[in-house]
Amino acid sequence: MDASIRSTCTQVRRDIINMTADAGCGHPGGSLSIVEALVALYFDVMNIDPKNPKAENRDRFVLSKGHAAPALYAVLGERGYFDTAEFKQFRQLDSILQGHPDMKRCPGVDASTGSLGQGISIATGMALGAKAQGKDFQVYTMIGDGESQEGLVWEACMAAAHYKLDNLTILFDHNGLQIDGSNDEVMSLGDVSAKFAAFGLDVVEVANGNDYDQVLAALKQPHKPGMPKLIHLHTTKGKGVSFMENDAGWHGKAPNAEQREKALKELEV
Repeated sequence: MDASIRSTCTQVRRDIINMTADAGCGHPGGSLSIVEALVALYFDVMNIDPKNPKAENRDRFVLSKGHAAPALYAVLGERGYFDTAEFKQFRQLDSILQGHPDMKRCPGVDASTGSLGQGISIATGMALGAKAQGKDFQVYTMIGDGESQEGLVWEACMAAAHYKLDNLTILFDHNGLQIDGSNDEVMSLGDVSAKFAAFGLDVVEVANGNDYDQVLAALKQPHKPGMPKLIHLHTTKGKGVSFMENDAGWHGKAPNAEQREKALKELEV
């Protein structure tokens, strides 16, 4: 990872902390775990133009785990889709930055999401539509591990494999925690890679989903013909802020003033 990308990832994390602290609410834990993946997509991989966010031939991204909106907003703002001054309005009435992504308000958001399991289904439909219309754009979606306790996730995977959607890449954020505790305590997912493979997906394991170079290499790995790709990202919830890391309590809690200051000082280092 070069210095500019490292700096961008750090700034995105700072943006997440500031947005949730200013709003007094939000989901910092699962936003911090997906920073490297989103930065890789928007700064290195996807065919996009921030000045023309509705370009017909653009690649699409769907944040299925919509509660991690602070990460998406931070990346979109730093990429130039809108003025980063908008971060101050996160979760405020009439803001373009609502608690979950709203494609009608926020430039660069390709699908409104929030109800878990639906984002991956939307992305599957986008990829199928592209195939039907003979268009060559790629579709990417980020799903969560807690989210994958939803049956809708598996129905979407079954459809993606059935329709041979090799223009679809699913990123699976496996940080092991959800709002009520660990995945294993709430509803064990078992061997998720084996399950996704059994559903007909080409599974690519990333041992450290917070290592930018590992994530980028997986994203750039060519699709197997006729197979949707799933990138299994082993991540750390709250990554980058020591007192948030691997703590389910930070799933949906904003830092107070003292915690914000402490987090931002850590991120300076």
